Amino acid sequence: MHSIIVVPPGCDGPAEQLRIAPGQALTFGRATDNDLVITHPGVSRTAGTITAHHSFWILGNDSTGQTYVVENPEGAGEHVKVTPGRQDAPIPFEFARVVLPAAGDLLSFDVWAPSHSYRHPASGPGAATAPAFALDRTKRYFAVLAALCEPRLRGAPHVPLPTVDELVERLRSTWPAANRSSVYWNVDYLAVKFRLRPEPDTAEGGRRLNGKKESLVSLALRFDLVREDDLVVLEGAVGSEVTR
Repeated sequence: MHSIIVVPPGCDGPAEQLRIAPGQALTFGRATDNDLVITHPGVSRTAGTITAHHSFWILGNDSTGQTYVVENPEGAGEHVKVTPGRQDAPIPFEFARVVLPAAGDLLSFDVWAPSHSYRHPASGPGAATAPAFALDRTKRYFAVLAALCEPRLRGAPHVPLPTVDELVERLRSTWPAANRSSVYWNVDYLAVKFRLRPEPDTAEGGRRLNGKKESLVSLALRFDLVREDDLVVLEGAVGSEVTR
């Protein structure tokens, strides 16, 4: 039987985690008779309910004036807003963070859902479907992209993206010759590869892409072009640099 795991704030280990099986519910709020007690004067006495299903869970907001936000810490800013009084809001994330505004503070706790089910890929004759984004994980540009995505894949969705100098430092263990110029070039290469900007010989004069790194990370995380498992390229050997 699959279960939903709720990790309270400041949880020190599995013994403090709360588990609910499909069909079961868990209440949270300031009152001591809740399953998850959040002792903050800005949290409603009966703040909400989490109900488990087989591969997802639903959230009920029992407050009268606070919107809750459920974030995907591993995504590109994906979130679900659950307005005051809303019941049965389905949450699709396997790993989620519930954020409660509380008298100027932002309180949070984590929820883990069971792994989603997938159908077996079809096999048979015929030409394979062309990939939406052809990426070579042995190339330097992919290591640059992984380094850009790393903070958000590590569960920090709101931190600023690494600067170019920070990227150089992060990449140096596997790419000793990395410098600002080469990292800039690979970021530009990715922007062209992902069609976020035109090819150099077709670009209109004077046009520049604002928020280039943010656009790259957003696209890569939204479409799972870089996953947490891919961060191994920052620790192991990486192939040759993309040629100019």
